[in-house]
Amino acid sequence: VDKDALDTQVKDRKIQEAAEKARNEELANEMKQNDKIMCMLEERQKNDIRNINKAITEFQKNFQKPETRREFDLSDPQALKKDKPARLSDDDPRCTVSGLQKFMGEDLNYDQRMKFQKEQLREWSLQQQRDWKNALADQKFADDLYDKNRIALDQKTMEQQRKEEENRRALCAATKDFNRTQAAELAERKKLEKYQKMKDDMNEISSLLQGDLLSENPEQAVSSFGRHRVITDRWKGMNQDQLMAIRYSQQQQVLEKLRLKEEERQRDAEWDRQSIQVARAQLVLERHQQRQNRERCRALDNINAELSQEQKSKNIYLKEEAYSNFPTSQYYAQFNTTSR
Repeated sequence: VDKDALDTQVKDRKIQEAAEKARNEELANEMKQNDKIMCMLEERQKNDIRNINKAITEFQKNFQKPETRREFDLSDPQALKKDKPARLSDDDPRCTVSGLQKFMGEDLNYDQRMKFQKEQLREWSLQQQRDWKNALADQKFADDLYDKNRIALDQKTMEQQRKEEENRRALCAATKDFNRTQAAELAERKKLEKYQKMKDDMNEISSLLQGDLLSENPEQAVSSFGRHRVITDRWKGMNQDQLMAIRYSQQQQVLEKLRLKEEERQRDAEWDRQSIQVARAQLVLERHQQRQNRERCRALDNINAELSQEQKSKNIYLKEEAYSNFPTSQYYAQFNTTSR
């Protein structure tokens, strides 16, 4: 072990950790200072917004009261209590002539009142514009102060980054020199290891080429339990006699399978032929039965027609026989009795 190199690495590591710690502490202090500045700026902005809102509320309270609005008389809750008769002047305070009343808005000082309201509205507008300009000026001042603080903060941050970059560059240079030395030592060590490994590999290759594994000696696969058993991790395959025996057995199996398929095909063909013959015989039998049924129906229809004809003839004969045997005097006597 190179003790001097290790001591140097430990010393460099301690120096690096001390520099990192000092840089972190400096960054922490800088961040605390920046946080304080940001808090002060935010507090001032909140105060400005609070003052502006307070001024707006105060202005609305003092100069924009509900009773000073132009349309307040439309929603005045005391309108009925404040209501007066139609006229208190104009030579007719009660307005009783002809039973008519004066309408709202027909007062005598209408022009003066409208002029005063317009003037008052103009004053309110001017006051609102002045307040709005003051609020914009305050907001612009706060924005300018915030921008200046941000610029100063950015400059400090850039300066700190420049210092960190210089420290990092110096540290990288020292690390690069140390790594270059370590790389040279590592390359020399790898070169020696490669030479030793190459020598070991050559010895191993020579040993394997001369061994029974790559020479494929069939005797090495024979088991100690008998020549009919083999060691699987050393067995290199079957010989030609064994392969020929297996191929012959496979050919016999193929021929047997073909013979079984041919027998099955012949059975299927015989079964299909018998099925067709049975179907044909069944069709012929059905046709013969249908023909017999038609002939039987035709014969039954003929017999029924003959019986019907005979029944009709018999009925006619019986009617004629009844008319021929009926007495004439009895017929007239029955007719006379029926007439009376």
